[in-house]
Amino acid sequence: MEALCTFPLGKEEVQRIVFTSNKREIELMLDETHELMRILQDASLDLPVGGFYDLREDLARIRVEGLFLDENELFQLRKTLEATHQLRMFIQTLPEHEYPILSGMASQLPPLSLILRDIDRILDKFGRIKDNASPELATIRKELSQAQSSVSRLINSILKQAQTDGYIEKDVSPTMREGRLVIPVPPMYKRKLGGIVHDESATGKTVFVEPAQVVEANNRIRELEGEQRREIIRILTLFANQLRPHIPDLLNTQLFLGHIDFLRAKALFAQQIGAIRPTVTDEPLVDWQRARHPLLLLTLQKQGKTIVPLDILLNKKQRILLISGPNAGGKSVCLKTVALLQYMVQCGLPVPVAETSQMGIFQDIFIDIGDEQSIEDDLSTYSSHLRNMKHFVRYAKDRTLLLIDEFGGGTEPQIGGAIAEATLDRLNKNGAYGVITTHYTNLKHFAEDVEGIVNGAMLYDRHNMQPLFLLQIGRPGSSFAVEIARKIGLPEDIIQAAVDKVGAEHVDYDKHLQDIARDKRYWETKRQKIRQQEKKLEETIARYQSEMDNINRTKKEIVSKAKQEAADLLQQSNSLIENTIRKIKEAQADKETTRKVRQELEEYKQQISDSPKLKAAKSKPVKNKPQIKNTERELAVGDTIRLKGQSMNGTILEIQGKNALIAIGALKSNVPLERLEYVSNTQLKKQASAAGGRTSDEVRQRKLHFKHDIDLRGMRADEALQAVMYFIDDAIMVGAGTVRILHGTGTGALRQVIRQYLSTVSGVASFHDEHVQFGGAGITVVELE
Repeated sequence: MEALCTFPLGKEEVQRIVFTSNKREIELMLDETHELMRILQDASLDLPVGGFYDLREDLARIRVEGLFLDENELFQLRKTLEATHQLRMFIQTLPEHEYPILSGMASQLPPLSLILRDIDRILDKFGRIKDNASPELATIRKELSQAQSSVSRLINSILKQAQTDGYIEKDVSPTMREGRLVIPVPPMYKRKLGGIVHDESATGKTVFVEPAQVVEANNRIRELEGEQRREIIRILTLFANQLRPHIPDLLNTQLFLGHIDFLRAKALFAQQIGAIRPTVTDEPLVDWQRARHPLLLLTLQKQGKTIVPLDILLNKKQRILLISGPNAGGKSVCLKTVALLQYMVQCGLPVPVAETSQMGIFQDIFIDIGDEQSIEDDLSTYSSHLRNMKHFVRYAKDRTLLLIDEFGGGTEPQIGGAIAEATLDRLNKNGAYGVITTHYTNLKHFAEDVEGIVNGAMLYDRHNMQPLFLLQIGRPGSSFAVEIARKIGLPEDIIQAAVDKVGAEHVDYDKHLQDIARDKRYWETKRQKIRQQEKKLEETIARYQSEMDNINRTKKEIVSKAKQEAADLLQQSNSLIENTIRKIKEAQADKETTRKVRQELEEYKQQISDSPKLKAAKSKPVKNKPQIKNTERELAVGDTIRLKGQSMNGTILEIQGKNALIAIGALKSNVPLERLEYVSNTQLKKQASAAGGRTSDEVRQRKLHFKHDIDLRGMRADEALQAVMYFIDDAIMVGAGTVRILHGTGTGALRQVIRQYLSTVSGVASFHDEHVQFGGAGITVVELE
């Protein structure tokens, strides 16, 4: 479960999970986990997790006066506070009566919006100190920018002159060494250039010279950079002083994020194992249906197998379950399932059981499973078991759950069985609860005769000689020793000799148990089939009754509708007749008018003699929509379009008057409708076909003429975006490693549009500003994969 956490504090909470017998604590832990489970199960809810940073050490450090958070640590604090704010807002949108625990936790969070505001005042969205974080810093950075630009111009002038004089190759450009701008020069010309040699290449064929003309300017740049660092430290120190009183609130926020991460991990694990929030009662009780061992469940799921669930009942009348049956029949798995699920629920974890199950609470869980022999402690297997039994007998009470595997084993059967029976009697008198596995026949007999103990059997298919892994409470199980020996292939004479030695009565006892089990399974199967048939019959009767009710209801609706239609028809007829008489009177028996009126009356009679559907069809004719050609088609939301004169396709997202909001790739833009044209499916297919027909000759031509720079200055956003799309496509096609896009500084809108597009291109590995001395934010350098 620790692997499901995303936050160090969440993992620490997983490590601190503890067993408790306090019902209130258990139900609180289960309820808060159940609230997270419901959020994860609701597809309409998206729990905002992530973006959390463990800042405890950083916050503890700045408790000391004079210490501060560096830019990265401060940026992590900002991200954490923003994630906390989003999480709190998400919880506040949930119905409080449905999520009372989460709502309560969110309401107790201290308000930290002022800290966020103060951080945003000094940090930009990339986590760097803003120029306007202080007037001094703004002055320093302005002077630094001017000095760097001056050095850049001067060194480029020197470089061009050296290239003209033939000292340096034409394709050489300035570079950085030890934070200073230098020129790569062949060693033979370093004195001609003049200046300070800062480095040389690994081969020794190139030296990096800082021209003497820029040394003083570079020194000034270094001084300004030092002043800039000192001013940033001063700003961060002042902010740390403001932040120091809020450190306890920030640490509480960290604990809140860790607890949410922990609850989410519990909820995810519950989903993996099909767990639920069980009903918990404050008394010793094990009343489980369809219980599954979580780890075995996950293992079988990986193998494509299904687990056999466990039904088990321990209450005041049958406190101790004594399970017997063949080896590898599932006794130990049953025991471990009870141990693990009871421990899980008392640690506040959901468990994989049916919703009808009830889980009690035990004060102690005593476990004796496996071989604990020790050479160092001089303990044999049996001695280690006896030491555990001594502890159990001494401390087991009426709220103790015992889980003992192979009770009494590891020593001579007769005396071992007697000690086991006496120990079981004492544990039963102590009022303890438990699940115990054994092969001893005397313990099976003892369980039949004593109140508080009940036999249980792991069922076995004697005909197919394989375990069924089903627990049946109420009768002892058989070890099937003779049958298993025959299946393995032990010689029959040895088997018969063993039967003769143990006596036919003992063997018959096992056979009788098997026969009882077989007959019980037969009648239980019969009873189950009868129940299923009765259920199907009840469902069929209910379905027929529902259908009859629907038929009667539909019949009434049809009759009522027919009556209403008849009344409407009668009213229309009366109105028509009255209108006809009025027209004849007004026309004073004019023959032509009388003929027309009678003709209208005859047409109406013909209509009402037709079927109601035909009448409806005649009274409400369907108007055919006019067919418009694609080129003249009225644009609508969802249409595929392109800008006139361009070939890049997009989609209409919204139409507002004469403008449309369109999306081309990840870019959205408002464009006049008159600049758009509709793209039909046929045109799309032609475009795809044309795109697929590019030849290798075209690719070679593109490689030959491809330039690694593109200048977009002066273009509109849509024109520039179209040019960048073609440029990046060509760069990826020819296999260029790095390209440069010159868009200028301006308002930054064109730069933002281009970078938004670049972030959606799969072939782009990264992009960043050019060095400040080569153009800075006015040029975007694109690294291609």
